[in-house]
Amino acid sequence: MQDDILGLISKVPELMGVTGTPVRLGGMTNRVYRLGDLIIRVPGEGTSDYINRADEALAAKAAARAGVSPEVLHVDSASGLMVTRYVPNAVTMTPKAFNSRDGAPARAALGLRQLHRSGESFPARFELFAMIDDYLSHLSGKDVALPEGYHQVLSEAEAVRAALARNPVPLAPCHCDPLCENFLDTGERMWIVDWEYSGMNDPMWDLGDLSVEAGFDAAQDDALLAAYFDGNITPKDRARMVLYKAMCDLLWTLWGLLQLANNNPAEDFRAYADNRFARCRALMASDDFVDSLRILQA
Repeated sequence: MQDDILGLISKVPELMGVTGTPVRLGGMTNRVYRLGDLIIRVPGEGTSDYINRADEALAAKAAARAGVSPEVLHVDSASGLMVTRYVPNAVTMTPKAFNSRDGAPARAALGLRQLHRSGESFPARFELFAMIDDYLSHLSGKDVALPEGYHQVLSEAEAVRAALARNPVPLAPCHCDPLCENFLDTGERMWIVDWEYSGMNDPMWDLGDLSVEAGFDAAQDDALLAAYFDGNITPKDRARMVLYKAMCDLLWTLWGLLQLANNNPAEDFRAYADNRFARCRALMASDDFVDSLRILQA
């Protein structure tokens, strides 16, 4: 692995003359290294099947212009290799960090709002149900079983599709994959990284998905929404966020199965997919979800 990254670095003009030993930082599907004040991202095997690297590169540069993401110094759209600036004095967030660092949900909300209102345009359109269809198509040729009842729940989600279509909102540049680890907190602001799944989307997807990934409780959801909307939260905005909390688990269940099919060793992706689907079903059966759906159907 070390020889591999050193070989890749030697081919990047922007890294000529940079010395030191790359330090592995992590990543669920990719390999991420720090080299001095630089971050080097090496794409994972099989990710090119479902990630458009050219679109990702344009989105990363747009997010940097918006002031929410580090500067992009080099990108190879063919291979996906990307070099960005390291953010000093920042903590890579986790669900535990979001719970323990005072004001973290609000700072994340303000970072997302800055992105959404930046006026930037991302090349891709994040289409929830089209992505589900695409992932199912990829999985149809793999020896991986869907969780029991998946197609039934997907059919029930048609009511969500219809309710959202009845309440269209202006699309905005969205991260679309707000894992906790994609937020870097300095204590004063949140930086946002990793634009693989970014696209023009309903901004409430980002808030709902972050709530799920961070395991926010009702008070943290309120803090997230209050910061984002300066306290002026409408019932429809809150309802869209709740619906997306369920839908992101419906989608990322399939993503987990793709990782399983690609033999990604980062974690137990069978358990990952099954747990996400169970959480989706539980939320869709909750009064909060039913009430939110009713609000958007009215």
